[in-house]
Amino acid sequence: QLQFVESGGGLVQPGGFLRLSCAASGFTLDAYAIAWFRRAPGKDHEGISCISSSAGNTYYDDPVKGRFTISRDNTKNTVYLQMNNLKPEDTAVYYCAAIYGRYCYGSWPTFTSWGQGTQVTVSS
Repeated sequence: QLQFVESGGGLVQPGGFLRLSCAASGFTLDAYAIAWFRRAPGKDHEGISCISSSAGNTYYDDPVKGRFTISRDNTKNTVYLQMNNLKPEDTAVYYCAAIYGRYCYGSWPTFTSWGQGTQVTVSS
């Protein structure tokens, strides 16, 4: 099964930071764009950031722009999400998924199964 293993979540106060990791399982990710999604209670998965296969292009949804940074290390088969200045509305389970192709496009169509995700809770 093609999926990722996400880690790095936790409980943090508003204004704090976390660094999430997602390691590919069952495939090598260097040929694919990778996106981070999150799912808040009662809501659908929301795409928040995407990175092209060579890391030459990155994209951010407006709610996280300027606060989150996506990166990847293809030698480690891992993608990262540095999250700074966290807000309570960032509370969600965070997942990553691979995009069909090397670039982020359209609605970021994914082909990997959802993993367990990693819980991020921002609260004082």
